[in-house]
Amino acid sequence: MNEWNTRVPRHLWIVGALSLLWNAVGAFDYSASQLRLDFYMSQFTPDQLAYFYAFPAWAVAAWAIAVWGALLGSLCLLLRKAWAVWLFGASIVGMVLTAIYSYVLTDGLALMGTGGLVFTGVIWLIAFSLFFYARAMARRGVLR
Repeated sequence: MNEWNTRVPRHLWIVGALSLLWNAVGAFDYSASQLRLDFYMSQFTPDQLAYFYAFPAWAVAAWAIAVWGALLGSLCLLLRKAWAVWLFGASIVGMVLTAIYSYVLTDGLALMGTGGLVFTGVIWLIAFSLFFYARAMARRGVLR
């Protein structure tokens, strides 16, 4: 079947829209943290704030790649662009680098607690799910 004539499954629009909303929240979190918005940052302890504000430039860049790659990947899903696969992949690479900083090079786990670790697990699960979903849609010719 010609890739231009491939029927778009209804679930693509649902997954695309939900992932766009999910990743927009991540983009807001990143932006509010980098801009140090008081109303947002006031939810963290002084130790957590010191930890966030001490991120080296490479860790901030990795976090940016993770967040913005995922958001753009979601947009590409909705636009039916195969770039979604690469963008979700780049996002995962950014997540790996950020995790190395947070959980190997620093004591981020102790600062964020069990709840932070569980939420991080959810983020990873969704990120890999979106990557594999986009890859499957690209292989089926839904994304071009």
